[in-house]
Amino acid sequence: MGSLNALIAVCLIYVIFLFGVAFAAERAAMRGKGGLLKLPLVYTLSLSVYCTAWTFYGAVGYAARSGLEYLTIYIGPSLVLFGWWWGLRKMVRIGRSQRITSIADMISSRYGKSNILAVGVTVLAVIGTTPYIALQLQSVTTSFAVFSGAPESPGTLTATALWVAAGLAVFTILFGTRNLDANERHYGVVMAIAVEAIVKLFALLAVGVFVVWGIADGPSDILNRIDNSKIANWEIQGGRWAGLIFLSAAAILCLPRMFQVMVVENENEDHLRTASWAFPAYLMIMSLFVVPIAVVGLDLLPAGANPDLFVLTLPLATGNEGLAMLSFLGGFSSATSMVIVAAIALSTMVSNHIVMPIWLSTSDGNGATISGDVRGVVLMSRRISIVVVLLLGYIYYRVSGGGTALASIGLISFTAVAQFLPVLVGGIFWRGATRLGAIAGLTVGFVLWAYCLFLPSFGPDVVLSSNLLEYGLFGFSWLRPQALFGITGLDPLIHTVFWSISLNTLAFFLVSLLSFPEPLERLQGAQFVNIFEHSSRTPTWSGGVAKSEELMVMAQRILGAREAQVLFAREAERQGLSGVLPEPNAAFLQVLERELSGSVGAATAHAMVSQIVGGASVSVQDLMAVANETAQIMEYSSQLEVKSDELERTARQLRRANEKLLQVSEQKDDFLSQVSHELRTPMTSVRAFSEILRDSEKLSEEDKRRYSGIIYNEAVRLTRLLDDLLDLNVLENGRVSLHTQEAVLKEVLDHAIETALSGSEAKLKVERSKSALILIETDLDRLGQVFINVIRNAQKYCEAESPKLSIVITEDVEQVLVDFIDNGTGIPHEAQEMIFDKFARMNPQKAGGAGLGLAICREIMQRLGGDIAYLPGQGGTAFRVTVPHRMRMAAQ
Repeated sequence: MGSLNALIAVCLIYVIFLFGVAFAAERAAMRGKGGLLKLPLVYTLSLSVYCTAWTFYGAVGYAARSGLEYLTIYIGPSLVLFGWWWGLRKMVRIGRSQRITSIADMISSRYGKSNILAVGVTVLAVIGTTPYIALQLQSVTTSFAVFSGAPESPGTLTATALWVAAGLAVFTILFGTRNLDANERHYGVVMAIAVEAIVKLFALLAVGVFVVWGIADGPSDILNRIDNSKIANWEIQGGRWAGLIFLSAAAILCLPRMFQVMVVENENEDHLRTASWAFPAYLMIMSLFVVPIAVVGLDLLPAGANPDLFVLTLPLATGNEGLAMLSFLGGFSSATSMVIVAAIALSTMVSNHIVMPIWLSTSDGNGATISGDVRGVVLMSRRISIVVVLLLGYIYYRVSGGGTALASIGLISFTAVAQFLPVLVGGIFWRGATRLGAIAGLTVGFVLWAYCLFLPSFGPDVVLSSNLLEYGLFGFSWLRPQALFGITGLDPLIHTVFWSISLNTLAFFLVSLLSFPEPLERLQGAQFVNIFEHSSRTPTWSGGVAKSEELMVMAQRILGAREAQVLFAREAERQGLSGVLPEPNAAFLQVLERELSGSVGAATAHAMVSQIVGGASVSVQDLMAVANETAQIMEYSSQLEVKSDELERTARQLRRANEKLLQVSEQKDDFLSQVSHELRTPMTSVRAFSEILRDSEKLSEEDKRRYSGIIYNEAVRLTRLLDDLLDLNVLENGRVSLHTQEAVLKEVLDHAIETALSGSEAKLKVERSKSALILIETDLDRLGQVFINVIRNAQKYCEAESPKLSIVITEDVEQVLVDFIDNGTGIPHEAQEMIFDKFARMNPQKAGGAGLGLAICREIMQRLGGDIAYLPGQGGTAFRVTVPHRMRMAAQ
């Protein structure tokens, strides 16, 4: 057994070696000689940060417990890489075009650069990654204890875990926060991870070769051992396999460390083409000896041995300490690479989206230029964040007891980060996605993840009581964390994945449909969804009043004095200036913002430059895209509004028509009754008085004359009624004959007034204007008939104590307007639309006819080429008769 001191010494030497690799890579990149760093192979190997201690140690334990189910953790990422053209390529293009520095930056930028959303994603990412950090601490701690032969008591393991966490925090700070780099690319870290990828692959292959050919007698012996082991009895559970493949596919897109190496650290989009086949091949090789190691461990090691450590305990059990040391270094590399990259990614998110916005908001608008080293603030916040992240992982390890299988811990983290998937994928493919929808989806998803999986993972009565776990929240059985809505029998992991992702997606979709994006959201939506159309155009600065000195002060405090001076001098030289301060034009401001974004994030860098410059402009194409979408939305809304108005207008017309039909029906009934009465009354009188004259021989001559007069008047009345009916029928059917004559309007009015008022006991004073000497050419009898009817109506219906009718005449080029206005109470508003209808009577009690007068007047004026209409708002009843100078319409 190797001593603990020797093990620590080997670890330190290995870390120093990695640090040297990283340092050399960064120096080479600074000198412009980093050609090796830009190889697609290096990028592919950096993706191996996906293969953590869970993969190195836990995959064997997973196989020993669940057979080939461990393959699901490799199938998901392989499928994503195979389909890189549709998904990953778009994410990388967006990252490069939008200067994205983290997954929180990606999501917040898509949804209107919402810092609230960025803070939420950051907090949730830290919480979701905590179990994964604990997994690395558990694997390194137990491997230390096994290799060194130290007792595995809880107290000893906890103390070792604390020292491991502290050591990893120091390593991460040294690797990732020594300086700030534009666009958050860490060339040294990427190269170190690539080296570690080779180390852990070589170590696992070495152990696998040793197990197959050193312990067993080759592949045939391994196959026989598999047939005789419990692994041979393993069965595929379709639902669980599908869930695990989905989880692993989501993890490679949403894990902060995977987003860091796959999107942020991507130097060339074409590297994805190589990674699409090379990384799945790497995963296949990593999994090649998992089952042989598991089956030999189950055969050779005593019952109860931890299968998660077979990779380490098999070489130790056979006395091969050199191979065991290599195996230990492979597991150590897997853990350290994950912790370093995850802590760097999380610390970047914390500093860019939590610390810097707070710092800017507390600087009274002068955050970009106030004294104080912003660079120091950023670096210190990231270093503290790294320590806090490792501390949270240690706390989770200690509280959870560290006894859970590595695979189970890893799947808890996978489920957490999978909650980012709906808003991430929806954001880059659906322009209708909104910030409120993203917030709703993430909130629902993470609450369900925490309630159904994360908090129960601590065990009963630690965070959640055993009573709640058994009977549900508030005693509702359908709210049991692992049997939501009464669905039982599901694996707890699949249960959580199903409900959290389903309701997350549903909330995201529904709230997005019910909410409307803000202008910046819509602009960013167009940029993200149509990235291949917009990526060649980057936002430019315009209209600024910045001074180069202010920009230099800001840049020095973020980038450092030397780096800022080099940047400004280079840009000044590029502009052809002799000094060290360039002209703050749009091109320079774009370069400056890109440099700053690597230190403080794209959103914060944009805000800091905006404080000095004043604002950024957007390309005409982008504005046109949003304008076109707005126009389409407005056109669609306008069409809906027009259709709605048309339907409402049609409904009103139908209601009015129905009301009118009802009124007409009532009027017809009244008319028939009135006509019957009007016909029957004179005929009855004629008949009665005729009988009196015929049968009475004693009547005086005076009575005979009086009765004969009555008979005559009733006959006239009957004739008038029949004449009106016949006249209206002739006018409506167009069979009227008009006789055109020339006359002075005054003469027609005089005759009409005299005729209308003669023989009547009712007194009506008529006043008219003096401008009546107007020559007209029309059917004088028909026009006089209209005038007489209007005057008689005023005589019958005007209720004033001293009835008066004013006749006002106005003339224009083509026509004469004759207004008849009395001093009565007028016609009610609801009756004004009906007075020209047949059978309508304004006051049935005072009416002496059947309501045909105005209907006849309207028909006459239409035949004469004029019009008659009611004039509202004149105080009394008012009619306007429009008379053309020359009749324009003959009888048809």
